[in-house]
Amino acid sequence: MGTKELLDEAMKLKPEERFSLVEGLIKSLDEPDKKLDEIWAEEAEKRLNAYRAGKLQGVPMEEVFKSK
Repeated sequence: MGTKELLDEAMKLKPEERFSLVEGLIKSLDEPDKKLDEIWAEEAEKRLNAYRAGKLQGVPMEEVFKSK
């Protein structure tokens, strides 16, 4: 069953059932992804090590958030 067919079927549900379906779908997108968390942790560690070794320069917070 494709997305269009699923949507058509969902629209036949009572409003509270549709709400429950939407809530479940949103929650499923918000679940942590351990693999992605590991990738980001490794990247953060590499950047911190590069910064400490003087291979990477920091940018002042004021510069990052200043309006253009």
